Amino acid sequence: MGLEIAPLFSGSKGNCIYIGTERSKVLVDAGYSCTKISAELEKAGAHMEDIDGILVTHEHSDHIGGVGVISRKYDIPVYANEETWRQMETRVGGVSTKNIRIIDEKDFYVKELCVQPYEISHDAVRPFGYSITAQGKKVSVMTDLGHVTDKILKQVAGSSIVLLESNHDVEMLKCGPYPYYLKRRILSGSGHLSNDDAATTAYRLVASGVRGILLGHLSEKNNFYELAYETVCSFLRQNNIVIGKHVAVGMAKREGVTGVYTAI
Repeated sequence: MGLEIAPLFSGSKGNCIYIGTERSKVLVDAGYSCTKISAELEKAGAHMEDIDGILVTHEHSDHIGGVGVISRKYDIPVYANEETWRQMETRVGGVSTKNIRIIDEKDFYVKELCVQPYEISHDAVRPFGYSITAQGKKVSVMTDLGHVTDKILKQVAGSSIVLLESNHDVEMLKCGPYPYYLKRRILSGSGHLSNDDAATTAYRLVASGVRGILLGHLSEKNNFYELAYETVCSFLRQNNIVIGKHVAVGMAKREGVTGVYTAI
């Protein structure tokens, strides 16, 4: 068993990503109930009792909804930067003092996993993305960000697999049922990546050495799995990237484990 990544939930209702090796295991966010996350984790071949830490990206409820219960029930450390902790501490109440781990934009270890936090642009107090390296392999989580910078691309370069946000189709969003203020928020530089944004980012990721991309955090109202996939793959093909040869492209479900992907 090498370094694995398994999206358990990836959408506006809740987010939770499992990343681990045989000896070290973490969750990136825990935005569903303990019961649901535990059930999906079992399907991915892991157990909540074996989780060594929860890495929090930001304080929105779809990312922290289950953090407090899981940490208390299974005595699991929770990692977040100081600003995020201040925003979420009353909403994840009861986390033991010994399990509160304040981090910054510096590498740290959870057993054999080298965790590399990096700042992203989103409408939260100080949101982080994460790259995780073990056994010479690297995987990265790039969701809930309004735009992609060269710094972020440098951070995730060389990842075997990247979970990349492909939140919405711009025209569906503009014509959809959301109120104007919410549409503006999503389309802003601190909102969410569109399918077109994901396509251009995917191209740059492949150029940096990424060989596996999972499209995630799809809107239920403003996107379809098939549309996101075809938008990204069509752009890659137009730029002479062969799907299945130069890069594998998959989808992360909004609810339920998609699969377990091993970094190679």
